[in-house]
Amino acid sequence: MSKGRAEAAAGAPGILLRYLQEQNRPYSAQDVFGNLQREHGLGKTAVVKALEQLAQQGKIKEKMYGKQKIYFADQDQFAMVSDADLQGLDAKIVALTAKVQSLQQSCRHMEAEMQKEIQELKKECAGYRERLKNIKAATNHVTPEEKEQVYRERQKYCKEWRKRKRMATELSDAILEGYPKSKKQFFEEVGIETDEDHNVKLPDP
Repeated sequence: MSKGRAEAAAGAPGILLRYLQEQNRPYSAQDVFGNLQREHGLGKTAVVKALEQLAQQGKIKEKMYGKQKIYFADQDQFAMVSDADLQGLDAKIVALTAKVQSLQQSCRHMEAEMQKEIQELKKECAGYRERLKNIKAATNHVTPEEKEQVYRERQKYCKEWRKRKRMATELSDAILEGYPKSKKQFFEEVGIETDEDHNVKLPDP
C-alpha cells in the first residue's frame, strides 16, 4: 500500500462518519466507496473496514437487507422533527423531483435537436471533405476563389459542430452537479449518444 493510500485509509473512519451524518441516509459499502473514492482516494477495502469499525463502536448503525449490509447514521443523535417540518421536507422533495423531471425532459428534447443538427453537420462536412478531396486531385479545374470558399464552408460547419458539442457538454455538466449518479448512468437514462459512441471526432481546424 502506498503512503498516500495508507494515510487515506487511516482517516477513513472520520471521513465516513462525517459523510453519513451529513447525508443522513442509508448507504451500502459500494455506494459509499463510489461516492467518495475520487475525492478522498479511499480503496474499497478501507471503506468496508472503516464502516464495520464504526458500527462495532456504535457510532453508526448497520442492517442486513438480503445479502447486503446497509449503513446509516445513529438517529438518536438528531433532534426530533415535527410533523410540520416533515411536511415541509416532503413538499421540497416533490418540488425538486418535479424540477429534475423537467430538466431531464428539456435535456432529452435539446439532445434530440442537437443530435439531429450534428448528424446534418456531419453529412455536410463529409460532403465538403469529398469535394475538397476532388479539388486537390484536380486543382487545374478549380479557381483559387472556389477552393477558398470550400475551405471557409468547411471551417464554418466544423465550428458549428464544435459549438453545439460544447453546449451539450456544458448542459450535461450543469445537470450532473446535482445528479446523484455517474455521468455514464445519466447518459444511459436520458439516452444521450456521444461522438465517441459512434467513433467519430471533429476534424482538425
